[in-house]
Amino acid sequence: MKTIKYLLAFIIGVIVASCSSNIESELIQKPYTYSDLYYKNLRAFKASDHPISFGWFAQYGQQNSMGVRFMGLPDSLDICSMWGGIPAKENKAMWDEIRFVQKVKGTKMLSVAITRIDAETDDHDFKKAYKDARSMPAGDEKEAALKKSIEMYAEYFLDEVFQNDLDGFDADYEPEGDFLSGSYFTYFMQHLAKYLGPNPNITKAERLKLIQERYGKDVTATDKMLCVDCPGDPSAELYSICDYYFKQAYGGGTYTSWPIEKTVFCCNMGDNWQGNMNEMYQQARYVPAKGKKGGFGAFFIHRDYNVTETNTTPYKRFRECIQLQNPAIR
Repeated sequence: MKTIKYLLAFIIGVIVASCSSNIESELIQKPYTYSDLYYKNLRAFKASDHPISFGWFAQYGQQNSMGVRFMGLPDSLDICSMWGGIPAKENKAMWDEIRFVQKVKGTKMLSVAITRIDAETDDHDFKKAYKDARSMPAGDEKEAALKKSIEMYAEYFLDEVFQNDLDGFDADYEPEGDFLSGSYFTYFMQHLAKYLGPNPNITKAERLKLIQERYGKDVTATDKMLCVDCPGDPSAELYSICDYYFKQAYGGGTYTSWPIEKTVFCCNMGDNWQGNMNEMYQQARYVPAKGKKGGFGAFFIHRDYNVTETNTTPYKRFRECIQLQNPAIR
């Protein structure tokens, strides 16, 4: 265990080299690689019981800087929500990076989406079923049809997770008048929870049967994650079926009505990357009076790669916050 703790100090201190300011330079920036033992201990740390670090990551379609590449993310990042969408299968180089970060570094990669069924395009089967259901006269038949369309919508995201071998789904709950809110959003999450997350109401064998009926006998993973994120605390009905609640605490603060061990307090790096990011430091440093918090995180984590007066090396602030939250024993 001491070996892991000493290595953690090194892991957190690793700094990815910043881009050269010399535009004529012929040197190509490459990510650092380390020994098998380094990665083994990195994975062991991430598998341990600790407050996590988390980030929403986007703009990786550009690939013109380590700041928008998966290999450029901090090694000690626990969970990454892929805000830039699912890359095309043909983009082998990007998928090779994703698999390395998943399998070798042990970072969980989540599919993520703002879950608004009204906002989805009409070409989806679930949207067609939903529109048909909405046009039906009120009654039990209509309610059953609506719930069926919601199940189809949930399965659309399940397919993203399982067909791309990702580690789970992050449901961004910001309905803003969308039909998929309140009890219907809870129903949506409960259907996802048959396949994902820590659902206490389904056995591992029951879940595996459902997964294999949909995705084939070769699929054996039953431990993929289900998470929710939103600005205001979601329903208590979701406590037991979600691994984490990524709280959009963009104004700072560490209040939550959710179980503290499931709550990851997230700041807005996207808008505030040129500042000192005091909110992130405060959330990373926070220790609850009882128990342990879920962790800290940031929206548009890749903006912390940018070098500024307050961020003198790539990911300096985010790495410092990882260290504040989980101090390495030296």
